[in-house]
Amino acid sequence: MLPSEPLRWSFLVDEDMPRSLAFTLRASGYSAEDARDAALAELTDAALFAYAQAHGQVLVTGDTGFANTLRYPLGTHAGIVMLRQAADIAAPHVAQALLNGLGALAGHSLAGALLVIEPGCLRLSRPAPPEPT
Repeated sequence: MLPSEPLRWSFLVDEDMPRSLAFTLRASGYSAEDARDAALAELTDAALFAYAQAHGQVLVTGDTGFANTLRYPLGTHAGIVMLRQAADIAAPHVAQALLNGLGALAGHSLAGALLVIEPGCLRLSRPAPPEPT
């Protein structure tokens, strides 16, 4: 499934995701970088997050700490995709879950949003719109 606007989203895949995920995203028309290939493996969450923001990348992770909207407030980042899958799920199934979730959001912005993808469930949290003045 190709995105409706190729390269609209740029992703940084956390080291807790399958190594093949960045390749699968690129093969599907997205811009994607694996943290391990960018020499970001074993960095703190804060350093990984800072790198993603400096490069305008949506962070793809399984680390539930990134779903903490007090630490990573909605509207203050390029986007976070949290993949919650069983630990023993095969890499192709993880990739398919992500591609299905992204396909459902084609044409929409992930900027500032938290997208949680779980088996059978897709939850998107966006920042509240500004109040009229």
